[in-house]
Amino acid sequence: MRYRRFGKTEMLLSVFSLGAMRYNASAENAHRTIDHALEVGINHIETAQGYGKSEEFIGKAMRNGLAKQRDRFYLTTKISPTKDADSMRRQIEQSLKRMNVSYLDNFDIHGINLKEHLDLVTNPKGCMKAVQEAIDQKMIGHVGFSTHAPLNIILDTLNTDLFESINLHYYFFNQRNAPAVQLAHEKDMGVFIISPSDKGGMLYTPPEELDGVSYPFSPLYLGDRFLLSDPRVHTLSLGAANPEEIDSHQDAWDHDEPLSELELAVFDCINRRYTLLEGDRCSQCYECLPCPESINIPEVLRLRNLAVAFDMVEFGKYRYKMFENAGHWFPGRKAIHCTDCGDCLPRCPENLDIPKLLRNTHDRLHSGEGRRLWE
Repeated sequence: MRYRRFGKTEMLLSVFSLGAMRYNASAENAHRTIDHALEVGINHIETAQGYGKSEEFIGKAMRNGLAKQRDRFYLTTKISPTKDADSMRRQIEQSLKRMNVSYLDNFDIHGINLKEHLDLVTNPKGCMKAVQEAIDQKMIGHVGFSTHAPLNIILDTLNTDLFESINLHYYFFNQRNAPAVQLAHEKDMGVFIISPSDKGGMLYTPPEELDGVSYPFSPLYLGDRFLLSDPRVHTLSLGAANPEEIDSHQDAWDHDEPLSELELAVFDCINRRYTLLEGDRCSQCYECLPCPESINIPEVLRLRNLAVAFDMVEFGKYRYKMFENAGHWFPGRKAIHCTDCGDCLPRCPENLDIPKLLRNTHDRLHSGEGRRLWE
């Protein structure tokens, strides 16, 4: 296991963190998963109040012996922004009590996804007042934020200089947030990547086309290597549901060196698959927005890009069904709501027939409704 300095926090984190969203089958399973993570060298456990019984299960593990190993790992939890300091103060105390700990090495504001959320954290009498009090009282060591926001909101949040780290989406198959990664690097902030094997393309169950073009590597390994070869990135969330899922990343966690010639050649082969789109590839410039019907056109067409080029249809269905079902965590309406108004057409530098491609994407990926993992 390799370790990296998590920006100005000075915490030396393992390049994989145990994301504690999915081990909720039982308290025993959670404890076994944590123990195995520590055995392989993972030294950061990252959870949130919204992750089902995750905090509660950490607390049970603490009472059943994990507390004796408290000096072996860093602990982070996340709480959504609140309208006032008192609410945040109570929630921090509740999290500490649930996890049976007296302090958090790191604390994140969970989901600064909208301008309204940013306004809450920049209010001097708001929730960050309680966070600062918790820091002063040694209940919290460092503070960061997680985000699923549009890029402009992420950059604005970084520029508040209120935070020491960021949790964000950034993957080989979705590099939209590259400017945010760079700005965080310039500010010496820790960079934590959210669920790269899942949100980065369901790389643990790749289609045959993606698997083949990734040879002699696996798509999962390449997704990890794309990130770990970047010194601006510090740790990747490994959201294991059980101890066995942790080991699927062992080929990558000792390799954070620059990409090899062979790895670069394979990534080049992967990129050349986009020629299958035959002029219908969305370049992700975002010039088509805003859409009068609130369709998240670039994200819809990104999912189409992946479905056509790599047969990543199951991933596309998984993400597409979240439109209209996940609120500000995954904003936008489904493509079926396109009215052919043509508002987006003159703004597209690729001259794409966007309404036609939106309907095509809906036909390919619509598969019913879904809910967020912890709901």
